[in-house]
Amino acid sequence: MKNKTTERRQSILEIIHDKGSARVENMAKTYAVSEVTIRNDLKYLEERGLIHRSHGGALLKQNVGFDHPLVDKQRLHMVEKRKIAETAAGLVENGDSIILDSGTTTFEMLQFLGDKSDITILTNAVNVAFAAIPLTKVQTLLTGGFLRKKSFSLVGPDAEALLTKYHVDKLFMGIDGLDLDYGISTPNPEEASLNRIMVKISREVIVVADSSKFQRSSLSRICSVDAITKLITDENIEAGFMRSLENLGVEVIIAK
Repeated sequence: MKNKTTERRQSILEIIHDKGSARVENMAKTYAVSEVTIRNDLKYLEERGLIHRSHGGALLKQNVGFDHPLVDKQRLHMVEKRKIAETAAGLVENGDSIILDSGTTTFEMLQFLGDKSDITILTNAVNVAFAAIPLTKVQTLLTGGFLRKKSFSLVGPDAEALLTKYHVDKLFMGIDGLDLDYGISTPNPEEASLNRIMVKISREVIVVADSSKFQRSSLSRICSVDAITKLITDENIEAGFMRSLENLGVEVIIAK
């Protein structure tokens, strides 16, 4: 028969596996134990290679270099992503020039841009460019480059060279990880290189990400968190994490 410690540790592992991360203070309240006890539990799980401990909590141990196909990402957190996409589209003003990078949430934004006028979309995503065809008042500019079939995106020197010729009002960028210390990240180095240029040529950098991406790091760093102007996310963001972002100058917008 399992003792209480074993049962609690198994339950903690299940929560982290389901949500991707967990905070020490929240787990201490959930299990009615001290934060010291929870930290000992996390140390035990980390020593067995099951999790990564982070500042104030723990993350699911995973291969940070694994690049999930876009079709798989589309199945995850779709309710949250559509709300985020609608909120993001509401920030687009008539006459804006915007970048939509490759990603499931930025793709979802297109269905909410039909009433906008004189919008220019610059994108490296062939699926975004194709979906924008019915938007009669939107002009679309697609970068050149090599096609990454996993993400329907164009990358490489040609894509980067084209981006450097422009300056846009707003960048809407999907991410794979957002860690306060490491910054924002993605698994593919070529995507990260292109994203860094997007950040440089944009007046506003708006990250669109559901809360499962927080306190996670992927292989390739794009930029530091303080380079972000706004973050649009869902209601599941931890209050403490939100405060930390705001202290770094990031405006956090909750999509409802």
